Amino acid sequence: MKKLVLAYSGGLDTSYCAKFLSQEEGFDVHAVSVNTGGFSVEEIAHIKNKALQLGASSYTSIDALEHFYEKVVKFLVFGNVLRNNTYPLSVSAERIVQAIEIVNHAKSIGAKYIAHGSTGAGNDQVRFDMIFQILAPDIKIITPIRDQSLSREAEIRYLQKNGIDYSWEKAKYSINKGLWGTSVGGDETLTSHQSLPESAFPSQLSASDPKKITLGFFKGELVSVNGQKDNPIENIIALDALASEYAIGRDIHVGDTIIGIKGRVGFEAAASLIIIKAHHLLEKHTLSKWQQFQKEQLGNFYGMLLHEGNYLDEVMRNIEAFLTDTQRNVSGEVSVTLHPYRFELNGISSENDLMNASFGNYGETNKAWTADDAKGFIKILSNPGKMANQIIQKND
Repeated sequence: MKKLVLAYSGGLDTSYCAKFLSQEEGFDVHAVSVNTGGFSVEEIAHIKNKALQLGASSYTSIDALEHFYEKVVKFLVFGNVLRNNTYPLSVSAERIVQAIEIVNHAKSIGAKYIAHGSTGAGNDQVRFDMIFQILAPDIKIITPIRDQSLSREAEIRYLQKNGIDYSWEKAKYSINKGLWGTSVGGDETLTSHQSLPESAFPSQLSASDPKKITLGFFKGELVSVNGQKDNPIENIIALDALASEYAIGRDIHVGDTIIGIKGRVGFEAAASLIIIKAHHLLEKHTLSKWQQFQKEQLGNFYGMLLHEGNYLDEVMRNIEAFLTDTQRNVSGEVSVTLHPYRFELNGISSENDLMNASFGNYGETNKAWTADDAKGFIKILSNPGKMANQIIQKND
């Protein structure tokens, strides 16, 4: 039989793929799901049972949390990456790691085919196909939903005809949860004028009294929450649990998709937004003006390339090397106060704080230079403006 690895989530599209490819196309289907923070043990067991019932020869759940953090999330923090100054790339970042893991699994079992359930109208098809084609150009990509232009109703009819009668009732909101945030899609995000209702978000407000917390960073990585040291993954999870009680991190992202149309999606990303903003504040105190400037340019570029599926381009490794080097002095603690629906950055404490009082206090006193030094500096600094103004007046 033709051995095929199917990127399987347990949803309608990939369930159709599992049944159709094994029954109609004669593939030996090996279903694989990649956990980047969105599946519980119970959910994985349920997904496995469904995959095998649908005709898959095997099911494999790959734990890619550490891979996801080390290869992607860490650099999103180092680069303070927020697409369009809003979105922390929660889902698009996951897809890259999932695609890489699926390719590696296909190679390990000698599969000649890889399938996924993406439609022809979204970004994921580009991300998956690009990774597959670059890492495994000899493996053929199979995409039944895209190739057959299937509607949801057509998929359900086919599965019911073949004895698969799960509850395929479409949820009012599409939720995709991972370590770095949760995307939320619904009717409201298909147009430009509506907001998502409170009930659409997975975390509901359950705390109202302000809570002050402390985040500890070492060389740019989150190493503690409220003084409790742990690895960055566990710290992200712990912070998300604290902040989600305050319904923090909700927004709607509007941006340009890879296929050229505008897209709109809601999201809830309490931990990632707090970490990025707290990390950025710490950098303001510990990095030079030009380090911050170059980081902003390269961080935005890194996020754009990642979003559009270009993770494997060598320039990404170059940018990662730069971002890593900038974090040598980004260590210290950041004080944050959690409020309902928002958070407040209070300040930082760091041995590397460049607000060194020995040089003076901004707007108050100068200790490292005299008044004459300041006058001379300003006089020289104004020379380009003086010359330009002289020419302008002459020409006028």
